[in-house]
Amino acid sequence: MFYIVFGFKKIYIFLAFTFQFNMEDPRIIKAAKTLVEWSAQIKKNDYVQIITDPAAEYLALEVYKRVLQKGAYPQLYVSLPGQAHTYYKYASEEQLRNFPGMKMYEMKKTQAVISIGAPLNTRELSDTDPKRISMRQKTLEKLSKYRTEHTKWVIFYYPTDALAQEADMALTDFRDFVFKATNVDWSKTQKEMVRLKKILEKKNKIRVISKETDLTFSVKGRTFIASSGRFNMPDGELFTAPLEKSANGKIYYDFPAIYSGREVVGIRLEFKNGKVVKAAAEKNESFLKEMIKTDKGASYLGEFGIGMNYNIKRFVKNILFDEKIGGTVHFALGVGYKECGSKNKSAIHWDMIKDLRKTGEIYADGKLIYQKGKFII
Repeated sequence: MFYIVFGFKKIYIFLAFTFQFNMEDPRIIKAAKTLVEWSAQIKKNDYVQIITDPAAEYLALEVYKRVLQKGAYPQLYVSLPGQAHTYYKYASEEQLRNFPGMKMYEMKKTQAVISIGAPLNTRELSDTDPKRISMRQKTLEKLSKYRTEHTKWVIFYYPTDALAQEADMALTDFRDFVFKATNVDWSKTQKEMVRLKKILEKKNKIRVISKETDLTFSVKGRTFIASSGRFNMPDGELFTAPLEKSANGKIYYDFPAIYSGREVVGIRLEFKNGKVVKAAAEKNESFLKEMIKTDKGASYLGEFGIGMNYNIKRFVKNILFDEKIGGTVHFALGVGYKECGSKNKSAIHWDMIKDLRKTGEIYADGKLIYQKGKFII
């Protein structure tokens, strides 16, 4: 901050230098290329929505430029800091229940959506009534479903101070973390994941065992997705949808589960015939139970995933990264993915992560296939 004492001119020069440095950072350029070409696979004449926050301007502009260079038609939407908090604080129930018809019309004309989050405050909605959040999510369910099923889409988080603080890291270290996890050879990664996908799709019964955890469920007839950067970036997970009424047993989640800015710690769930019959948490238990009551499907599993990005080694309180941690599994309460064969419907999709690196095991049809965070097949 010493440059301040030299007056406005020095401040201007410093800011200009910072902007230039960021714009020319080769990691940002490579990430933009990956998002446009590998993830969203932008083609000529595509209508592309780029949804972002002000702090991600360097990456957003690089993505915008590359979409134009592809001969496509980008539309840039920027959300202001505090906008979500203001909405939930002042919107009436009528407004919360109002379906955004214009957005739906635009979505039906859209071929790709590139979302680049760059929050300045990750706890913006911490004091928001969860019932209001749940109400709005129910309203937007049709829009979200259409985007998921009918467009090419990808989600990325640009490294900001807020995200670095959540991760207990310096911003420079967090930037390194993000780009190391992102700028990899996704084509090579995809080949190994497809190999494992083919093996798992021949299995019926899966059992996960670890600390305070013994959960069994069926994946018979379900499709596994080798997720290698098409929808999330960074990526690296194998996921599917358990049969809706098949989960039995209990699970303890080692890591906090964060949803709509709320951090729920020490979650313990018990399942019977697919449904959550007991839910407890060491922190924010009431929020957990409220979300499970969102609708009928919120108490059933919509996803089972295995994290396989071994460049992501630590929990950073951001599900985009955390569910990909090599050596972990995650389960999502709520809506499942149609391409996996899921029939579960819900307004929520809440991923919760279980660490298997120290004591975890996964069995498939009674055979040990995964031990201490790695496949052994």
